[in-house]
This record gives sequence, structure tokens and C-alpha cells, in this order.
Amino acid sequence: TNMVRVAFIHPDLGIGGAERLIVDAAMALKSRGHIIDLFTAHHDPAHCFQETRDGTLKVHCAGDWLPRHFIYKGYALFAYLRMIYVAFYLVFFSGMNFDVIICDQISACIPILRWAKAKIIFYCHFPDQLLTQRKTWLKKAYRWPIDTLEEKTTGMADVVMVNSNFTANVFHSTFQSLSHINPSVLYPSLNFTFFDRDVSDIETSFSLLSDDVKTVFLSINRYERKKNLSLAISAFGKLLETLDEDHKTAVYLIMAGGYDERVVENREYYEELKSLAEELGISDKVTFIRSFSDLEKIHLLNLSTSLIYTPSNEHFGICPLEAMYMHRPVIAVKSGGPLETVCDGKTGFLCEATAEAFAEKMLYFVQNSSAKFEMGDNANVHVREKFSFDAFTNKLDSVVKNVNN
Repeated sequence: TNMVRVAFIHPDLGIGGAERLIVDAAMALKSRGHIIDLFTAHHDPAHCFQETRDGTLKVHCAGDWLPRHFIYKGYALFAYLRMIYVAFYLVFFSGMNFDVIICDQISACIPILRWAKAKIIFYCHFPDQLLTQRKTWLKKAYRWPIDTLEEKTTGMADVVMVNSNFTANVFHSTFQSLSHINPSVLYPSLNFTFFDRDVSDIETSFSLLSDDVKTVFLSINRYERKKNLSLAISAFGKLLETLDEDHKTAVYLIMAGGYDERVVENREYYEELKSLAEELGISDKVTFIRSFSDLEKIHLLNLSTSLIYTPSNEHFGICPLEAMYMHRPVIAVKSGGPLETVCDGKTGFLCEATAEAFAEKMLYFVQNSSAKFEMGDNANVHVREKFSFDAFTNKLDSVVKNVNN
């Protein structure tokens, strides 16, 4: 038979782009008749995707009693330990057998997974060692074994997949000993049917904007400094400086983002961004939203004119796809994933990561009200052609069947 028993192992099944990809991959394989189980160290029904909460996907949680840090230090080490514990549970204590195990983010658990006699697929969102800085010799010493382990264990997978050509290039330049591995690109996809839902009667926790507002800029990203959300606020401030009073009342900025009370950086950065808006004197024209449901996200995209996407060297970035599918053009930084997802001048704009460059493109949408519709329609067609759930499912299904044979 063509039915394959597949286990996914992921560190923390919260809400984020990596988690959305894992849930989509699980749903994709399930739709092809494969048997799917998810293993994780943390799953909070109040902060997760619906499919993992309502029983659609079976989730097994192990090791959440292990600490996440030691006095706010050693996050990487503890993430590794938690993931290794989950792998131990899956292989030796779950009492379940699998044909294929799909692991992502942390490759250190692959040596343990190899005991399971299953084929291993590693999905590399981005080399972990590039997501941190090494400013002190202590940090360098701490990261050296972790980085070495990452490269060695990544090479132990039967198949390596990445989320973009950008990440594939970074993979080769980072893991020099793995030049014999040619990662296969599996673009994250969108589940179109989800975004086609009618949300007109959704009770939202955020108030509707006044009728004077004609142009709404929306930023959707986790409250993390590397996402550079301050760029959206600074650019909006610059935009307001160029507008007369009438036009000023007609523009608005919504900053929406994933927010987890447990994460110190989320709390700090949220306060920093609010302070920045106050400093610039634009607080009355900016709304901050922390954590929202998937349906509220659709509602926000409906309200918006354009998505402002501020991270640089983003590995892929799923939000621009969501916005473009919803007929919303995207203004993004000219680097990383958006180079492969946003067509400059056609489905939005790619620009330098400066407030001036972003403000200039934002002004374009204020002055050309029809641009939202023309570019928005191009954007929708582009996403349908290139990032459909069907294309994603076909590719993943064939990889899983090939590696299993």
C-alpha cells in the first residue's frame, strides 16, 4: 500500500510560521491517507493552531517539565535537551512505530531518532547557529559544541528540505562539510479554503476604525526585535510628516503580532514599540494588537490596504503570502524570502530597510487608491499559481513516498 505512518517532532507547538508549516504538512499528508502523529515538548490548548486542539491532529506531549532556561540563559541548550527528550519518548516509550519521521528546527535529536528504524526527513527553516550573536568568548564557547552538533546531526538525515532557495544557499555556505547534500525546496503553502471563509460576523476584540480612515497599513509579526517592527512605526511617522491634515486623518497603522507572556522579549519589545509611537507623537493613529485568532487575522487583512513586512533576511515569511492571497499588496524589505514571494512593482514593493524607503511606498497607496485593487488582484493570482496547498501536498507526498521506498 501507499499509506505511510509518519511522525512529526517539533519543539513547541505554539503559534508561528514554523508551527503553521508543520500543521499544514501534517494536514497535507493526512489528506493523502497517511497516518499522522505529532510529538512536542509544549502544547498549550489556549495558544496553538485549531487543528492541534480540536482532535484533527493527534498530539503527544513529553518533557514539558524540563526547564526552558537557567535564569534566562541557555535557551538553545535547553531547547536541545527538551527536543532530545521528546525523541527518546517517541523512540523508546511511545509504543508506536513509524515509517518516516519528519523533524524540524533542532537536528540534535536525529541520532536518537535513527534508533527507530524509520527514514528521517529534516526540514531546515534556517541554520540555528545563524539565529544568535556571539559577542563574548563565553557565548562563543557555549555555542561551539551546539553549532558543531547541528552540522553533524543535520547530515544524518535521509533527506533535507528547506523553505526557500535563499535558505538553500545559506545552508551550503553555513554547513561546509555537507556540500554533498542538495536540499530540496518545499515552499510553505497557504490553505486557501481557510482564507476564503466569511468573517463578516466575527466578534473582534479590536474596535472598528472610523469612516474617515481610507488607507490602513497592517504589520503582522511576532513581537521580536529581529522582526524590526520599529521600522513600520518610524516609516508611518515619516509618512504622516508628508501629508496634509485631511490626508492625515485618512491613514492608520495596525501593529498585530504573536505575543507570549512567557517570553521576556515579547513583553519588553511591545513596551518599546508603544514608547516609540508616543515619542513620534503618532499614538492616536496606531493600534497594537497582541495575539489574535486566525479568524481575526482574516478580519485584519480585510480591513487593510497593504501589509508592511519589516524583517530583513527573513528565511521565507508566510504573512506576505496570506496578505497577497487576500488581494492585499505587500511592502517588504528587499532581502531573503520576500525576493521569492513578492514581485516588485506588481504584487507590492520591495525596498531598502529604511523608514524613508518604506514611507515612499506607503505614500504611493495613499495617493493611488486604485493601486490596492490592481496590485491586490495580481498578488492573488501569483499566490494561487505558485504557493497552492495542492502543489505543497504533491511535493511533500512524493518526498515521503520516495524516502519510504
